[in-house]
Amino acid sequence: MNEQNHALFETLKLKNGVELKNRIVMAPMTNYASNEDGTVSDEEIAYYVRRSSGVGMVVTACTYVTANGKGFPGEFAADSDEMIPSLRRLAEAIQGQGAKAVLQIFHGGRSCPPELVPNREVVSASAVASVENPDVVPRSLSESETLNIIRDFGETTRRAIEAGYDGVEIHGANGYLFQQFFSPQSNTREDRFGGSVEKRMTFPLAVVNEVKRVVAEHASAPFIVGYRFSPEEATTPGITMDDSLKLVDTLADQDLDYLHVSLMDYKSKPRVGADESKSRLEWIVDTVRDRVPVIGVGGVHTPDEAVEVLQTGAVLVALGRELIMEPDWVSKVAEGRESEIKTTLSKQDQERLVIPDPLWQLIMIRTGWFPVEQ
Repeated sequence: MNEQNHALFETLKLKNGVELKNRIVMAPMTNYASNEDGTVSDEEIAYYVRRSSGVGMVVTACTYVTANGKGFPGEFAADSDEMIPSLRRLAEAIQGQGAKAVLQIFHGGRSCPPELVPNREVVSASAVASVENPDVVPRSLSESETLNIIRDFGETTRRAIEAGYDGVEIHGANGYLFQQFFSPQSNTREDRFGGSVEKRMTFPLAVVNEVKRVVAEHASAPFIVGYRFSPEEATTPGITMDDSLKLVDTLADQDLDYLHVSLMDYKSKPRVGADESKSRLEWIVDTVRDRVPVIGVGGVHTPDEAVEVLQTGAVLVALGRELIMEPDWVSKVAEGRESEIKTTLSKQDQERLVIPDPLWQLIMIRTGWFPVEQ
């Protein structure tokens, strides 16, 4: 192994006592391959088994906590106890390869396609359409419905515990329901869930508290609770870097096991609300000040780039597309075989890489995301 890569393979003991065998995480990535009834498919199991042996922790694709939160076709469900055997099957597949299994829990809010939710009724913090889908105007959640969704996140956490997961990650990123409550663009509420930046934190913090309450009540062993967030929005008004740093500062005091920033490029600089003297990731790490581990992510292709993420002060580094193209990325780095890491896909690679059909079809369409040999 290259000497500078040793940092990637140091163990890490989280605050709750769970130990990760290295600093590399499989990032959560939707694969669109679950069964129609919301259960995990054989294709998904094979996909995760192929990628779980090297990393210290796998964060699953997101799973919806309530029927009106389903954000993608082929997304697996965790909204009822009937799904516990399906959830358990995925946890055991990941853990059988030596990685910790973390279930990402989710509600899509206004980002849900109407055809995927009951009565085609899309809901959100407020009746404000997104820039991406201006024709889909969501219905504003009542206060009682909001409280029910908070409880739904707790119930899904209980299911994760019963299914044998090592933890859950609260999906507060990428424009979904948590971000819709936190953003001044999508949250125009005048009750306790809207208004100032502090009031717009009410929903995310309530879910964090509910998840932690359920863990304290139901988990008999240390159980990971993480939170993922996106640092900025392109819209005006929208979430600024300053808003996000206030959220991060508050989350860092919530006794979480990690914070996971969602970035396309770990080197990207702030747009609004912080100066460009540091990257977004560096601003976040500096705000946290060692109170909670930070997972850095975004455009990490090489071991050198993964080490650079750790050098910012992030404690873990997540790989997404790299593990789709090269499931053996971790073992090749550990064995000093970096030169053998695959950096492109060919149209004949699907079977070798064990990629489900729906995800493969998307990759072939979006070749800008993945370098595909022609």
